[in-house]
Amino acid sequence: QVQLVESGGGSVQAGGSLRLSCAASGYTYGSSCMGWFRRGPGKARERVAFIYRGGSSTYYAESVKGRFTISQDIPKNTLYLQMSSLKPEDTAMYYCAADLACTGQTYYWGQGTQVTVSS
Repeated sequence: QVQLVESGGGSVQAGGSLRLSCAASGYTYGSSCMGWFRRGPGKARERVAFIYRGGSSTYYAESVKGRFTISQDIPKNTLYLQMSSLKPEDTAMYYCAADLACTGQTYYWGQGTQVTVSS
């Protein structure tokens, strides 16, 4: 079955950096679309970044453009999110998501990893 395991979260001061990782298994990784969502305290879930089949294109939320970079290592079935210039408003639980059919309709989710940015 599909399994997604995130790691790399933690606490950092504003302006700092973190790299999240998502190890995927149970499906053909390279044929899927993968991304990151987050839910901050008292906020709705937000799609942060997405990478489409084979890395052909990427999506970033306006709030993270220029600061976050999504990438993947297909042979390692691993997705990354490099986060730089972190702001307190980036504080959230970050979730890895797999959209196997790349339709935006159905996602598989990881358990989440907490990112806390202090001012």
